Amino acid sequence: MPKQNEPCDSKKDGVHQQQSQSKDPGETDQLSGALRVAGNSELLPYKTEAACLRQMKLLVHFASPGDRGDVDRLQHFARRYCNSVSPPNLESSLDVWVFPLLRLGKFILSVLKESNSPATRVNVPILLELLCAIATAIPQQLSSYSMQYYGALRNLALNSGKEHRMDVCEQELAGKLETVIVALLRPKHSRSADAFKSFASQFLRVPGISISMLHILSTEIRIEDLTLALDSLLSSPPADSLLQTRGHDELLWLTSYYLYLYRSTMSHHPSSVDALYVSVLSRLISHLSADIASRIDASSNTSSVDTTSASSSSVPRSPLPPFVRAEIMNLVSQDHVSSLLHHAATPNDSTDELPVVERKKQMSSLSVYALTLLRAFPRKGDEIRMWLFYGAAPATDAGESSSIPAIKYYYNAASQTKIFSLVKNDPNCAIGLLNPSARRAAKEPVLAGRDEQWQIILLFLELYPIVLKVMDDEEFLTGANATDAGDSWTRRSALALEQVRDLSLFLKSLAFSMYWNASELAGVEEPENKNSIAEYFSGNLTAFSDHHPDAKTPRSQEVTIAGLPGMTIQYMKGMVTGLLRMIYERDSRRRFLPSDHWLMTQWFEMDRFISAVVQEEEEKHKIQESYDIDPEGRLDDAADDDSMEEEEEAHDDLIGTQRTQQVRRIERLRRQQRKASRRKYLESVTPRLEILQNMPFFIPFATRVQIFRQFVLLDQVRRRGTADADLWRFSMMHTQRLEMGKHRAKVHRESIFDDAFNQFYELGEGLKEPIQISFVDKFDTVEEGIDGGGVTKEFLTSVTSEAFNSMNGLDMFVENDQHLLYPNPTAVDERKELLTQASEPEGSPYYNESVRDLLRRFEFMGRIIGKCLYEGILVDIHFAPFFLLKWALTGGLNAATNESSYRANLNDLRDLDEGLYQGLLTLKNFAGNVEESLALTFEVTDILFPSDRPNTHPSQTPIPRTRELYTGGSAVPVTNANRPLYINYMAQHRLARQPYYQTRAFLKGLGTIIAPGWLSMFNQHELQTLVSGTAEGIDITDLRRNTQYSGLYAVGDDGLEHPTIQLFWQTVQDFSDADKANLVRFVTSTPRAPLLGFGHLNPKFSIRDGGGNEKRLPTTSTCVNLLKLPMYTDGEVLRERLLYSVRAGAEFDLS
Repeated sequence: MPKQNEPCDSKKDGVHQQQSQSKDPGETDQLSGALRVAGNSELLPYKTEAACLRQMKLLVHFASPGDRGDVDRLQHFARRYCNSVSPPNLESSLDVWVFPLLRLGKFILSVLKESNSPATRVNVPILLELLCAIATAIPQQLSSYSMQYYGALRNLALNSGKEHRMDVCEQELAGKLETVIVALLRPKHSRSADAFKSFASQFLRVPGISISMLHILSTEIRIEDLTLALDSLLSSPPADSLLQTRGHDELLWLTSYYLYLYRSTMSHHPSSVDALYVSVLSRLISHLSADIASRIDASSNTSSVDTTSASSSSVPRSPLPPFVRAEIMNLVSQDHVSSLLHHAATPNDSTDELPVVERKKQMSSLSVYALTLLRAFPRKGDEIRMWLFYGAAPATDAGESSSIPAIKYYYNAASQTKIFSLVKNDPNCAIGLLNPSARRAAKEPVLAGRDEQWQIILLFLELYPIVLKVMDDEEFLTGANATDAGDSWTRRSALALEQVRDLSLFLKSLAFSMYWNASELAGVEEPENKNSIAEYFSGNLTAFSDHHPDAKTPRSQEVTIAGLPGMTIQYMKGMVTGLLRMIYERDSRRRFLPSDHWLMTQWFEMDRFISAVVQEEEEKHKIQESYDIDPEGRLDDAADDDSMEEEEEAHDDLIGTQRTQQVRRIERLRRQQRKASRRKYLESVTPRLEILQNMPFFIPFATRVQIFRQFVLLDQVRRRGTADADLWRFSMMHTQRLEMGKHRAKVHRESIFDDAFNQFYELGEGLKEPIQISFVDKFDTVEEGIDGGGVTKEFLTSVTSEAFNSMNGLDMFVENDQHLLYPNPTAVDERKELLTQASEPEGSPYYNESVRDLLRRFEFMGRIIGKCLYEGILVDIHFAPFFLLKWALTGGLNAATNESSYRANLNDLRDLDEGLYQGLLTLKNFAGNVEESLALTFEVTDILFPSDRPNTHPSQTPIPRTRELYTGGSAVPVTNANRPLYINYMAQHRLARQPYYQTRAFLKGLGTIIAPGWLSMFNQHELQTLVSGTAEGIDITDLRRNTQYSGLYAVGDDGLEHPTIQLFWQTVQDFSDADKANLVRFVTSTPRAPLLGFGHLNPKFSIRDGGGNEKRLPTTSTCVNLLKLPMYTDGEVLRERLLYSVRAGAEFDLS
C-alpha cells in the first residue's frame, strides 16, 4: 500500500516505513508506556483504508485530551497513519472520512494545547505530521477551527525552548511547524479568509519567528489574501478589532512580519503597491506611532536614557527588537516613500484611467499612510516630506508631460474636495467640518467622506512648507509655467499664483475659525487628571500619585481630525498657522497678492476692536496672575528655552545621579503640561488676542500700532500706578529711596555700553521703569546741564550706537552686504575657542562664566532695544529681515511650538550671506551629477576668528570647525535626489542652529521688556518700522502741526507764529526728501518719522530761539528733540545755514 509522503513531508520525520507482520487491523491496539517516546518503536502500517478509518472512529469516539491513555493511543495511531495510509479519495467517500478526520483534528489541537504540561509529554513532531495530513485532506472543514489551529501552533512556538523562542525549532520541529502552518493556507476554498485571519491574529504575533520560516511562508502563502484578512480584522467592531485585543508588542511583531512577507512576495513585482496594502499598513502604524516614535531611537542606544528630549519617558523604554526595527525602518526608505504616489495613482490596467471615486479612495489611503509615517518617525520628518515631494503621478492628459509633480497632484486633490470649497468661502463652515460634535454643528448634516477629505488636505498642508523652504522667489513666482523636462523639479512643482491665492483664502478662513471658535472646537471640558504626567510618559500610573495640580485648571478633551491619532485641533492649528505665515512672509517680501488680500476686518466689529483687545489683555493678565504663569505670556517657547538652559547648565554645574536629573526633568515637564492645559483656556477666552498674535495681518497695521501703545500704557499703569514718569519718581523718592537708587547710573561716554551693562543688567524687568542718567567725563566729573527727561533718549541712542556698531570691538552683531545687522553666528564658538587657546578647561567655572557673560551681554542688548520700543524712542538701527522674523515669531507659539516658530529657508539666506545663497542656488539647479562633480556630504565647515579685537579679522588665522548637519551626515553624499534636503539643512544650520544661543539670549532680553505676544502682532518689516520709524517720506505738514515752541518763539495770545518760524517752514517745505530726512535725523537722531505720525514722537519735536546772531549755525539737543534756531531774517541765509548743519551734523549740545 503506498505511503503518504508529500503533504506531510514524512521524510523529515526520520521514521521509515517497515513491512512486517502485525495484529489484525480490526483489533484494538493495546499501547504500552513505551509508546510515549517517539521514534523508539517500529510500527506496522494499516493495510487498508477501511481498517484505518475504523481505528480512527474508535479513537475519537470517547477520546479526552486529559486522559493519558487516550493521548498515548493518539500518538500510536499518528505514527501508523503517517507511515501507511495514502490520502483518501474524499470525492467518493466524503461523508465517511470528513467527520472522523475533523474530530481527530480537534483532538490533536486540544492535546497540543496541553503539551506544555510535564504530565502531558507528547511526541509533538508526529502529532504535527498527522495534523498536517488532516489539514491537507480537509482544509475547508478544518478552517472552521482555524482559531484553535493557529492558537495551538502559537502556544507551541512560544513554549518550545523559552530561552530562545523559535530558535530551538530550527531542525525537526521547525520543519513540521512550517508545513503545518501553510497546510491550511495553501489551498483556496470558501473558508480561506477565516484561515488567513486566524493565521494573522494568532500566529503572526509570535515574537522571533526565524528568517528561514518566514522565507518559506513568503513562498507558500498568498499575500493578497493575508492583506484582505488584516483589512477585515482591522475593520471589525472596536470590541473585536485586532488593535483592541492585542498588545503593542504583539502588533509590532505582526506588522514587521507582514512587511517582510509583503516585501519578499513583491520583490519581483516592485510596482505592485496596492491601495489596500497602504490602508492596512497605515492603520497598523497609526495605532503604533507613539510606541514606534519613542522606541525607534532607543534601538540604537540601549545603554542610556535620553535625558535631553522633553518627551522622553520617565522610565527607559525597551528598544525595538532588531528585526522589528529593520522592517519598520524599511518603510522610510527613499525608494519606498517616493514611489507611493506613482503606484497609488496608477490603475491596475495601464490602459484605463482610475475612476474618480476609486482615485479619491486611493488618495485618501495614501494620505493616511504618509501622515502616519510622519507621526511615527518625527526625527525623519523632513526626509519623508522631501521624498514625498519627489514623488510623481502619471499624467492623465495627453497634453501634459510624462508625470505630474507630487505637490501639484496633492494640491489638485485637496482643492477639489468639498471641504476646501466650503471653508474657502465661509469660515463658519469649518466648525462642523472640524468637530461634528460642536454645539453649532449639531444641527448640520454630516458631510459624507469628511475624514477622507481632511486626510487629503492634511497631507498637502504637511508637505507644502518643505517646498517653500527650498523654492527661491523666482521659482515661486514664475515656475508654474515650467513644463520643460530640463527645468528643475522644484520649479516644476511651483503652484500657479492663482492657486496660491485660493490656498491662502482657504487657510485664512480655516485659521480664523480655529482661533475665533477655539472654545467651541475644543470639546467638552473635564477636570485635569492627576495622573496626566504618568499618562504622558505612558509609564507607571502610580509613580506619580502624589501629583495634585491646581483644581481650577480646566482641561479640554482633545478632538482629533480625520481619525488620525495625534492630529489634534492644536496640532492642526499650528500647522495651518505656520503655512499661512510662510505664504504671507513671501508676499511681504515680493508682493504678488492685492494689498488688502490678507485683511479680515469684515469678521470683526472694528469700531470697538481696540477696546475689546485691550479688555482681553487685561483678562489674560488676571488669569496668568491667578495661575502664576509668566506674565510675559511665554507659555511654550520660553519654557522650552528655560528648560534647555537648565539642561545646559546642569551639564556644567549639577552634581548628582541620573535619577536626580531625571526627577528635575519630570518636574519641568509637569510644569509645561500645566501651562499647556491653562493655555487652552486662555485661547478660548482671548480669541482676538490669539488672532493678533498668530495672524496679525488680518488687522490693519495702524490699528495694531495703536493696540501696541495701549498695551504699553496698561503695563506702565499696572506696574507704576501711573504712566507719568515724574509722578513715579516723586512717589519712589518718598517711599522707596533705596529701590530708586537702582535706577540711577553714571555713564562714561567712552565706555557707555560697559557702564550701562554693569549698572543696569541686574535690574532685569525693572528696566521698564524710568531711569536717570548722568554722563561723566574721564575724570568722573558730571556734565553740566539739566535733564528735562530727554537724557534717557540720548543714553539709549548712544548705547545702541556703540553696541550695534560692528566695528566697535564688541563684535556681537555683524552686518550683511546691505549693512543690516544680525547676531554674530560664531560669537559663542569664538569665545570658547579663545578660552581653549588660553588652556582653560572646558566646563571649568571660569570657562562657563565667560560664556554666560557673553550671553548676558546679548540679553542686555535685547533689553535696550525693548526699552526703546517701550518708551517709544526711535533709534537708527536696521536689522536683517530674517532676524526680525524671529522677533515676530516669539509670541505666536500658542498652537504648536515646532510648527509656528521660525522656519529657516533658502530665501532668508540671501539676507545672511549672498555668496552662500548663490552657491546653493547653483547646487539646486546643477544639471550634472552632483555626487560625482561636487563631492559634498551632509556636513558644514564653520570658520572662526577668535580675537579680542574682532575688527582685525583680516589679519587673523581662520580656524575651521567641521560638524555634521545631522547625525551620521558625514557619511551621506549629496546627490541629485537629496540636494533639496541638504539645502534645507544648510539653511537651518546657518540661520537657526549656529546663532541659536546668541539669538535666544537677545530675544530673552527683548521679551523681558516687551511681551513676546506684543511683538508677534507685527511682521519683520513692521518691526523695523517700530524700531526706527516709517521709511515713507517726511510729512512736513504733520511735523509742523505737532511741533512745540519755546523761548522767543513761543506762540503768543494772537496765535501767530514768529516770523523766523514762518520762514523756517517755508524753507523746509522746499527741501528734497533726503534733506527732510536729514533735518529729522539732525533733531531726533533718526531720519524716520514715528509710525503714527509726529504726534507720537517722544519727546515732542521742539524749536527754541538760538540767539540773534545770524552768523551762527543751528544746533540741536537730540536728547529732547530740540532745534535751537537763531533768529534769521533772510530766507536764503536760513536755508544755507540749516542745510549746512543738517548735512554735516552738529555735536550734541545738552541743555
